[in-house]
Amino acid sequence: MPSRKPGRSSRQLPGRAFALALGLVAFIAPLAVHLFFPVIPAVKLAFSLSDAAAQFNFSIALFAMAVATLAYGSLSDRYGRRPLLLSGLALFLIGSAVSAIAPTAPALAFGRIVQAVGAGCSTTLVRTIARDAYRAEHLVRVIAYLTMFYTLGPMIAPLFGGVLIDALGWRSVFGFALVVGALIAAAAYAWIFETRQQLSDAADESGIARGYLELFRNPPFVGYVLQSGFNTAAFMTMASAAATLMKELLARSSTEFGLYFLVFPVGFFFGNWVSSRIGNRRSNESMVLAGCALSMTTILVQAALLLSGVVAPWSLFLPGFFLTFSQGIALPYAQVGAMGTIPRLAGTAAGVGVFMQNMGAALFTQLYGLVANGKPEPMVAIVVLSGILGLAAGVLPSLYKGTARWPLSWPWRDGRRRVGRSQGPVGMD
Repeated sequence: MPSRKPGRSSRQLPGRAFALALGLVAFIAPLAVHLFFPVIPAVKLAFSLSDAAAQFNFSIALFAMAVATLAYGSLSDRYGRRPLLLSGLALFLIGSAVSAIAPTAPALAFGRIVQAVGAGCSTTLVRTIARDAYRAEHLVRVIAYLTMFYTLGPMIAPLFGGVLIDALGWRSVFGFALVVGALIAAAAYAWIFETRQQLSDAADESGIARGYLELFRNPPFVGYVLQSGFNTAAFMTMASAAATLMKELLARSSTEFGLYFLVFPVGFFFGNWVSSRIGNRRSNESMVLAGCALSMTTILVQAALLLSGVVAPWSLFLPGFFLTFSQGIALPYAQVGAMGTIPRLAGTAAGVGVFMQNMGAALFTQLYGLVANGKPEPMVAIVVLSGILGLAAGVLPSLYKGTARWPLSWPWRDGRRRVGRSQGPVGMD
């Protein structure tokens, strides 16, 4: 059982080593998710799997990560950030080792589940620890910079994965994840201190379940987390479909896929750079809505290209640049807005946010696996659906800004004007 002493954040300000270690921990999620993109066709061939079964080894990791993030968020409010972080990193290493030596597809799926459960600590606790350690007026910028650092993972992972598969086989990808994960775990152990100031036997007096209920009664919170989930679903579906279409429809190598894949994280990087420059000069809800509008426009342009018969690497990946650019703009504000709605439940809110991202990605990518036919039309249909849902969710924070609970009647029926404005980090103390 972890110590119940207050965290060190009240006595120690985060230094460069702390910030570097926090950024390195953000690499864990790409090692579990993006590194596997070029592995999907290789695993399909190695184990003679169908499209749906091969996709399952990708989506099952997202399902597992989604469920795990809920536990990490709420338990970190109860027991502290550091014990949960180190436990998750240990599970990631075990899962990577199991996946590397898996003799069958079910064994690989088990290893992927353990790896993903461990990786679930990454994004949730990085956001929560940053929220603990840095002042509210700097939080959007800090999270944007951390997300930019995280973006290096998707830049490196698919390219390294493609090169490793072509040179050493698909199992070497998990060996790479094991070595890099061990180095990151060592840095986290040495440099990340406990940031939760008050530890108790309950995440809050009202209990964990009541905390979730309180969050979901808040309309802006629901909008922020659902928008993040549907936007991530669009990106993940596009990326996983591109891996199969590049290999099977366009007859390109895994290495070439890894090179083209760089377009996705580069867009995300520049979107986060824009967010870091804007900071809290714009409200959370307006930036989320702007990202949604750009995302939907991009999705419709790509749909028009692919449905008109323009199927080429550039028509698969160039729209992905603008999709991830829009995600990079919206995501830091959605994260800060979600965590700021009820500050004492920041860890739980961060966990729900990451849960929605991973669950949305898991559901939509598996749906693609079920309807995939080697052509781009199934991808177009699913990405358009996720874009429409994301836009609808992105409207909620603007429509209900300053509203703590769902109203009994729609705002345009009762004519009452909503009060309150979320400028920068919402509700931060």
